[in-house]
Amino acid sequence: MTQEKTPHEAIAGKRILLTGGTTGIGRATFLALAKQEAKLLTFGREPEPLAQVLELAGLPDECGMTADSSKPEDIERIFEAVDERLGGIDVLIACAALGAQPLHEMSDEDWRYVIDTNLVGYLACARGALKRMIAQGSGLIVLVSSISPEIMAPGESVYAATKGGINHFALTLRKEVGDKGVRVTVIEPGSVGSDMQECTDEEQREAIAHGEMLFAEEIAEAIEFVLTRSTRCDIPMLRIEPIQQKTG
Repeated sequence: MTQEKTPHEAIAGKRILLTGGTTGIGRATFLALAKQEAKLLTFGREPEPLAQVLELAGLPDECGMTADSSKPEDIERIFEAVDERLGGIDVLIACAALGAQPLHEMSDEDWRYVIDTNLVGYLACARGALKRMIAQGSGLIVLVSSISPEIMAPGESVYAATKGGINHFALTLRKEVGDKGVRVTVIEPGSVGSDMQECTDEEQREAIAHGEMLFAEEIAEAIEFVLTRSTRCDIPMLRIEPIQQKTG
């Protein structure tokens, strides 16, 4: 007996909270999903980049807000907006993250802030999404991580710690919530041209031309792929690198 394959999921109309949608991978993903007519809400720490991305996407001000994912009170505001503006949540895409220096070169306040943003902020957003997804019996959580925990490049000790935490959190979480209809995916990009890079725009363009760096839009396309899989299909981890990824 043959059985027809479940159709791909449509992105149009999905209620999506995308964290950090004002820069880098988050910005590219926000613009891509706006073209797919998703029902979007994003946030960033600065109002000017937020206004710019909303204008580029052709979306109203209510699709964005200024907030900091390291702050519990801001997480509470974000999910109040999810309920009020989106009417719930189908997908969480977590992209809000900061780069870092080696631990011994950072102040105590700075390295703690990176961990609170990159790791604690991801968990807090996942928890807010899960409360709603488990209640409705469905949902998808996509956490944008990095290959940094695998390549262990010098200078990335703090950053790699946060991304390694995200990876293991997600791969364990999916086993805890899969029977509740919630899927969890980690996206592991290699080097990507973005605001987080310390090199200049010209150096980034040169690296992309030489196959040493990816466009942020290429990661956005991978996220779109995950969002369109059927609900029976779980993609635990998707790793994407430039063809000549530097490993430190």
